Amino acid sequence: MTSRPILVTGATGKSGRRVVAMLRARGLPVRAASRTGEHPFDWNDPGTWDAALDGVHAVHIVQLGGSRLVRPFLDRAVRHGVRRVVLASGRGIDDPDYIRGADEVRAAALDSEAAVRDSGLEWTITRPGWFAQTFTEGIYADAVRAGELRLPAGDGAACFLDAEDVAAVVVAVLTGGGHARRTYELSGPEPLTLAEAAAILSDAAGRTIRYVPLSRGQYVADLVRQGMPAPQAEALAEAADALRRRTDAHVAGGVQRALGRPPRTFAQAVREAFPSRP
Repeated sequence: MTSRPILVTGATGKSGRRVVAMLRARGLPVRAASRTGEHPFDWNDPGTWDAALDGVHAVHIVQLGGSRLVRPFLDRAVRHGVRRVVLASGRGIDDPDYIRGADEVRAAALDSEAAVRDSGLEWTITRPGWFAQTFTEGIYADAVRAGELRLPAGDGAACFLDAEDVAAVVVAVLTGGGHARRTYELSGPEPLTLAEAAAILSDAAGRTIRYVPLSRGQYVADLVRQGMPAPQAEALAEAADALRRRTDAHVAGGVQRALGRPPRTFAQAVREAFPSRP
């Protein structure tokens, strides 16, 4: 393995910071890049790209949603001598019904995937689904702390995925062989309804966390009353509707294929957010 550094974009995000930590635990040189992190990098400022890419051997790309910047970034990466690229994409981007009303974001993500495949580099694409950490670090964390998951998801379900597994796959691809020209669909080991997820969260936290199903209108009205702009509230409602329609309820085999082991369970993932519990 080369001693040249590995560039990790989105290095302060849920998966990116875990990728950085795992690489450093192996003693590998890492350039942790983000707008506010160790190494300044801004997708919207191409003036930051060259310094990030200088001397780099491999890159983990966490793209800016809805943008078409991966293609020009890869052109520059090739000029800097980068050899390997791992793109974080997403499950369902080739399905227009996965999250409805996200056509522009989906088209941009598909363009990013095509750019990676056309780059001439040694490439791998990961397509993670819903993160388990959505409930402990993400958009539903405040609701979990408040004790009520109030969502318009009905009895929908998803195979919630541990961000630790996402990072482990990325690190395996960045540092090992046998992953070139592969697309890994990543999911947790089983579909869970939100009621089941709430019960597991309750056990992990040592207190009751309830799932309260709402209509879409009730949910949007709740968020707007809390001060959220209506377009953002509608976007969150659309994401929850994807849960209701079970678009992410099928188990994918990417973690097993990449790591040779099954994915971690939702209970394992969320228990780490409550370290005081036995």
